[in-house]
Amino acid sequence: MQTTESIILHYYDYFNKRDTESFLALLDNNVIHDINQGDREIGIDAFTAFMERMNNAYEEKIKDIIVMTNQDGSRAAAEFTVEGIYKSSDKGLPIAKNQHYELRCGAFFEIKQGKITRVTNYYNLQDWLKQVEK
Repeated sequence: MQTTESIILHYYDYFNKRDTESFLALLDNNVIHDINQGDREIGIDAFTAFMERMNNAYEEKIKDIIVMTNQDGSRAAAEFTVEGIYKSSDKGLPIAKNQHYELRCGAFFEIKQGKITRVTNYYNLQDWLKQVEK
């Protein structure tokens, strides 16, 4: 069985490689996804739809990842930098013109039986808006 840290590192590695199948395989079917300054979505189908929208509008790479876990491996936190290009306008956000951005972000995870059961993401939306509105 993988450690919690290795699950989280694989999650971001698959994200960077755009290996959607392997990425989604790390998630529980009833995964809870708390979207930064947004709604809570539940289920692999909702998460898949979210990722399709994100991959359409943004080209992102995760770097400088630090993973912290609790003693029993049921919870984890990750801090990282997102380097991205805003390539297609996202609903309710400024017009995309291939603007580059870089953000420090955090994510919190719950893990049960080797699967990610919750992902909660946080980043500074106002910082991102300043970067893409230039």
